[in-house]
Amino acid sequence: MSKDSHEKPHHVMIVESRFYEEIAENLVNGAMAALEKAGSTYERFNVPGALEIPAAVKLGSLRKNNPFDAYVALGCVIRGETAHYDIVAGESARGLMELSLIQDLPIGNGILTCDTKDQALMRSDPEQRNKGAAAVNAAMALLKMKNNFGK
Repeated sequence: MSKDSHEKPHHVMIVESRFYEEIAENLVNGAMAALEKAGSTYERFNVPGALEIPAAVKLGSLRKNNPFDAYVALGCVIRGETAHYDIVAGESARGLMELSLIQDLPIGNGILTCDTKDQALMRSDPEQRNKGAAAVNAAMALLKMKNNFGK
């Protein structure tokens, strides 16, 4: 996604849940590399868990000075013994989807929902599944579409 020399670089908000540090670090490393490759600028914001990610994106969308063009949500929910997994996974995804649809925000959802930590490590690793970069690519594709439709 190279940019024309006269075009301002896209400015992206990365919201990362740091609940699982190693997984979060993998995700953000993949995302930052993809953003740098695209010529985009970014700012990182940490939240405690996946449930806080949609609220952080909403707050970021309200910023007037140096607004964000797109948003990347990064985190991980690993299945446990209770229904908490289903609530966190479902509600964080629902919150991001509502923001995307209602506020026309280009959001790449990189919140992993895995059965095991090993699955999460493999999906987050920039040398393997690289879901951090995949979330960036999704956000940038939506941003391109939004710009093409003149919104």
